[in-house]
Amino acid sequence: MSEQPLPGTQVCRHGRGLFVAFEGGDGSGKSTQSGLLAAWLREQGAEVLHTREPGGTALGTALRELVLHGADGSVSPRAEALIFAADRAHHVATLVRPALEGGNVVITDRFLDSSVAYQGAARRLGHDDVRQLSVWAVEGLVPDLTVLLDVPTGEGRARRGEVHDRLEREADDFHDRVRGTFLELAAREPDRYLVLDGTLPPEELAASVRARVGALLGSTA
Repeated sequence: MSEQPLPGTQVCRHGRGLFVAFEGGDGSGKSTQSGLLAAWLREQGAEVLHTREPGGTALGTALRELVLHGADGSVSPRAEALIFAADRAHHVATLVRPALEGGNVVITDRFLDSSVAYQGAARRLGHDDVRQLSVWAVEGLVPDLTVLLDVPTGEGRARRGEVHDRLEREADDFHDRVRGTFLELAAREPDRYLVLDGTLPPEELAASVRARVGALLGSTA
């Protein structure tokens, strides 16, 4: 599918770049779609930072290994939430915010809504407490657009196949709470969220994402 080059790809929104987050349960296709968007934007001439949480920095990689693949697998829920918040604080301060201030497009595979869904809801630590922690960690930074790829829990499990980390190994009711919370968050902020049926073909999903991002970038011209 061909598109015209985007107008205004180097123009800052509100004095900064464009911030896009991809959210969804494990196996929803976030990594695939965020990568496709990053590649397309680069083809259009945009400066793009494509990153992920946890693991977007050297510190984040170490924290990711600790919390997801720790030797004994025994990270308490509150410690888990704090580790993810620490990773996010460092990630935003050292990578995300500087890129946005430079007028770049930042695409992240997961951001603070993942903590609300996984630690706040699925770990039952409380939506509000975890969100407040995350917002404090990033000094109030919120994505311009959050793309939610929604897939049923069973579909996500089938796509994951052999599981590799602590969160992926959780029972279906855990992942049901994650999915339900993402949908609740999207319903509360419809202007920020683009909710897509993650079972659709990848190219169809990518086209929907391109259309929304293209409109956001075009509005800055």
